[in-house]
Amino acid sequence: MRQLSELPLDGKVLLIRVDFNVPLDSGGVIRSAARIEAVLPTLHRILAEGAGVLLMSHLGRPQPDALPADNAAFSLAPVARRLSQLLALDVPLVAHTEMDTWRCAPGTVALLENVRFLRGETDNDPMLARRLAALGDIFVMEAFATAHRAHASTCGIVDHAPMACAGPLLVAEMAALEHAFSAPAKPVVAVVGGAKISTKLAVLRRLATKVDRLIVGGGIANTFLAAAGHQVGRSLFEAEQVAEAHSLAALLGDKLLLPEDVVVAGAGAVQGTARTCGVSELAPQEAIYDFGIRSATQVADLVATAGTLIWNGPLGRFEDPAFSGATRVLAQAAADCRGFTLAGGGDTLAAIELCGVAGRLSYTSTGGGAFLHFAEGRELPGVAVLDRAALKDGSSLTAME
Repeated sequence: MRQLSELPLDGKVLLIRVDFNVPLDSGGVIRSAARIEAVLPTLHRILAEGAGVLLMSHLGRPQPDALPADNAAFSLAPVARRLSQLLALDVPLVAHTEMDTWRCAPGTVALLENVRFLRGETDNDPMLARRLAALGDIFVMEAFATAHRAHASTCGIVDHAPMACAGPLLVAEMAALEHAFSAPAKPVVAVVGGAKISTKLAVLRRLATKVDRLIVGGGIANTFLAAAGHQVGRSLFEAEQVAEAHSLAALLGDKLLLPEDVVVAGAGAVQGTARTCGVSELAPQEAIYDFGIRSATQVADLVATAGTLIWNGPLGRFEDPAFSGATRVLAQAAADCRGFTLAGGGDTLAAIELCGVAGRLSYTSTGGGAFLHFAEGRELPGVAVLDRAALKDGSSLTAME
């Protein structure tokens, strides 16, 4: 896979696919600019080398055939304004009606309007891919979070770009994932939380063959508890996946850690009703919302001794202070762990930020779906196409370290 660091940039226009799919409040206020800030070192370096930059990203899931007014909430205008502030440069938002004639001068940065406004983007339409490729001299894939999507701006574009390469963020993401999954230091501890076991079956099955201990949380843990014969009251769980959970538990054996005590409350998390009890002591009208302190301490002890920690998903309903205790204990243990610690997924990143340990893990992946695709052992189209392009061009495959 060719890397940006290998290429001369002076006088070139770089078309960079980034992940600016940031959370917005009403009125276009950006709640977290972490994804924008992550690209700044790459941009500073490119500008210093005398190149111009045209960035492109998606935001949300707009409909390409919708009226402009209906898609207004998905405009990247707030991102262009924030980027202008962060770079101390005017970063214009380039409308799609202007993009075919736009040319970035050296030392300038522009942002293309939401690529998902374009018909054919999510279908990986070759005509759109060719049109996008013509906007720059070098295409740079810097959006790991979208690498699992075979879209025109992430995948098809590589077939038509004069030159294509991986950016520093993508290289770092892939190196961290390879480190954790291909040659992990022992013992390997994985934490997988989330609402539904059905969305993470492939991950759980792959991890079962790779980890020394597997901790499950959230609705996934509730489904495992139901499979173990516990009454889970009105807890979130998947009744149709109980047999699958039972099969996975048998496959994992002693590797699997389920909570022994839990924090419960009336269904709907009625304020003032939270209590801690054993997993066999729920009342029929109660629901599980977190691990109890005894189980959270077990989790922390396992994480503390991990040679490699892979974390995807909180242990409980961490957004509510009454049910954030176990996730906070986990986050602190991950921050203190001396092994290699890798976390990924939107809820995981939010939990890390909420718990005040951002920057204290070995690597925090920006990808949710892409992280899970890699964890499942599936090909990432946005990465594989760069590998194929480098080999086709006769380039040497660069080892990522």
